Formats: sequence, structure tokens, C-alpha cells
Amino acid sequence: MDLEKKVVSLLLFFVILLTFGVVHSAIYTYVDEHGVIHFTNVKPINRKYEVLIPERKSFSSQGKIRKSENDYEEIIRYYAKKYNVDPLLVKAVIIAESNFNPHAVSRRGAVGLMQIMPETAKMLNLKNLFDPEENIKGGTLYLKILKEHFNDNLDLVLAAYNAGPKRVIESKMNFPAIEETINYVKRVKDIYFRLKLLNK
Repeated sequence: MDLEKKVVSLLLFFVILLTFGVVHSAIYTYVDEHGVIHFTNVKPINRKYEVLIPERKSFSSQGKIRKSENDYEEIIRYYAKKYNVDPLLVKAVIIAESNFNPHAVSRRGAVGLMQIMPETAKMLNLKNLFDPEENIKGGTLYLKILKEHFNDNLDLVLAAYNAGPKRVIESKMNFPAIEETINYVKRVKDIYFRLKLLNK
């Protein structure tokens, strides 16, 4: 049975590779008690994970890797202007979420530069979250939607980006008492305000 699960994992993963055309950091996998296959490219703490694909260099479909924030500056500015979101806020979210790694995948399934969840991608009609431009476009549009919904309250916008708008609403439009979310909002705001100081 273990061999069968590994074969299924490999087949599924190679379908993903063919779809997105990227291989980057090491890929880890495990099958839980319900038969659900989990993948992550972040080194897991859970010892159930096994290395599926060792770390190797990554090439996009254009044969080029974008390695620094400067490579995304124009895209960030374009969509920030289009959706009326501060480009420095977009950049702060990217730094906090993936540190400009377009191939990042979280344990919960969030993908790409702005770590967009599959359900959010579906809502925004995004097709390829590993594509940097599409990811930035989607993440910036999502920030715009949250800004409008939460009346430009930065704390609530960032809390909703991290924990989901439903949790913020269920907290009666207050900051949800989730340690990860509290730390996330503080981190993004610290980065954001430092960027604003640097860009005065």
C-alpha cells in the first residue's frame, strides 16, 4: 500500500509539473489517514513528510528565473495603480508571504508570490498561480476587495488576507484572536512602514 501511495503521489506531482512547468526547492509529501496526499516545498516539521523531489534549480517557461523584487517592480506598480492599492502595501505582503519566491507553496495550499489560496483563485478567476504576473494581479485585486469591504482599516484588511474575511466578520469586525494572524499583521505593517520610510 505504501508503494501504491508513493506511485500515486509521483504521478500527481508530475501532472502538476507539466501544468506549471516549474521545479524549484525540494518537494515533500505524505499521505494522511484519510488517503489525502499533501505536498509542500517548505521544509516540514511534521516527520510524516518524505522528500519526493530533491532541491534543484528552477526555470520558468521562458527559461528565466526572477530572483529579486526589482524584477516585479513594474508589475506591482501597474496593478497597484489599476486597483488603487498602495504598491508598497502589495510589496510588503509579498515579502511577508513568500519573500519574492514565485514557486512558494504553503502547507495549507497557498501558492506563489502573494500566497493565494485555491478558493480565492477560483473566486478571482485565476488560472495559474505560479505565474508571477497573474499572482500579483490576483493578490492586489483581493487587497482592493478587502479594503473596500473593511473600509480601508489596514488591520482588518491584513487580518482578512491572512485568516479569511469570514473570521474577521465573525469576530464582529474586530481583530480575530488568532496568534498567527496577530503576528502576520504586525509583520506586514512593520515591513510596510519601513518601505514607506525608505521611499519618502
